[in-house]
Amino acid sequence: MCNLEQIIDKCKKGDNMAAGKLYNMFSAKMFAICLRYARDRMEAEDTLQDGFIKVFDSIKQYNGKGSFEGWMKRIFINMSLEKFRKEQPIQLMEELPDTEDTDIDEEVQIPANVLQQFIQELPEKYKMVFNLYVLEEMPHKDIAVRLGITEGTSKSNLARARDILKRKIKEYLKNEI
Repeated sequence: MCNLEQIIDKCKKGDNMAAGKLYNMFSAKMFAICLRYARDRMEAEDTLQDGFIKVFDSIKQYNGKGSFEGWMKRIFINMSLEKFRKEQPIQLMEELPDTEDTDIDEEVQIPANVLQQFIQELPEKYKMVFNLYVLEEMPHKDIAVRLGITEGTSKSNLARARDILKRKIKEYLKNEI
């Protein structure tokens, strides 16, 4: 069995067997990233395929510095954002009504799949900002550049995403009790 460095070297030389091994090693993790940013599973599958094409086209540029998985992850996030920018005309988001007090007991836990569904249901711009800020730990300045929005808009979209999620969680908990 080959280690990751050997597989990468073989991929750089065009070895299709090595490419298959690399795909099998990372496709599940990269698909999870694609799902975070996609509107639905089919779009995530398309992004996964496009992302791996980009990885194999660009693999000669990977110089071994830093994590290979991190390098790939950036490609998949960028592919997702690029797809979002191309397919989404600039949208003005509807003003949401001010939320009532949505304090949620910090001790309460909801299933991860429920929370993931709530995030998927966010309006696209809110979902993008939420994922980049919370899951990728990207600062608002970088989010603004990547999405072509202002830093203030990024902060506002994050606040609105959190408000929506709080409301959904509160409603979920009310129905579960």
